[in-house]
Amino acid sequence: MVQVVFALLLLVSRAVAVVVQDDQKFTCIPRDCEDVRDAGNTESGVYTIYINRKNAVRVWCDMETDGGGWTVFQTRVNGSTDFYREWDDYSLGFGNLNHEFWLGNQYLRHLTSSDWYSLRIYVEDFENETRFANYNVFTVANAEDGYRLFVTGYTGDAGDALLVGSGNRFSAKDKDLDTWAQNCAEKFHGAWWYKDCHRSNLNGKYLSGPTTTYANGVVWYDFKGHHYSLKSSKMMIRRGWGLLQGATVNP
Repeated sequence: MVQVVFALLLLVSRAVAVVVQDDQKFTCIPRDCEDVRDAGNTESGVYTIYINRKNAVRVWCDMETDGGGWTVFQTRVNGSTDFYREWDDYSLGFGNLNHEFWLGNQYLRHLTSSDWYSLRIYVEDFENETRFANYNVFTVANAEDGYRLFVTGYTGDAGDALLVGSGNRFSAKDKDLDTWAQNCAEKFHGAWWYKDCHRSNLNGKYLSGPTTTYANGVVWYDFKGHHYSLKSSKMMIRRGWGLLQGATVNP
């Protein structure tokens, strides 16, 4: 019964106006990269989506992974973008969509409050080994609730390092919303859904592999521990119905 209800909701939500953007004709206003894919776009790249069907936002769409249609909201590749930023930067987003960026917590909130989204995370070490984590449910609350995170339904081979952050608010160096007596974002040079403090810190300081400082760097503890800073990471979301129906979670 629950599956039938979600199917009907998805069908209703796909309805309908016509918009032309970047010389591409869409049969509906694209709210995310899944709509962009369904309009016939098969190449990964930058597209325009319409948050709440009205606010135009440029995003990177992954059209290659597991059938495509993924809206990417974080990428780290070489440390060229400073991720040690303030709350407002993380709310609005920053960086270069063709390189390193954070899409913006306000957009994550709007997207994940409109439908059921799944999260896919890829992490890579300096030995070029890649692991992934998938969460069947991913939501981000509003700013008044500190962009509180909720994830569940882990599968993958990277380890469930984000679960500790579930239920926690987003913290930045100028807005301490973690449960620790000190400021996790300041201590570990990042911004994240810290508790007291973290098992993952993908917005941490970009270092190069093994580190001597505890939990500092681009960290996914269950993959490489607290004394290793990763080479790259990617976080992306897609409406979760297909994954709940058994789509592959292999990279």
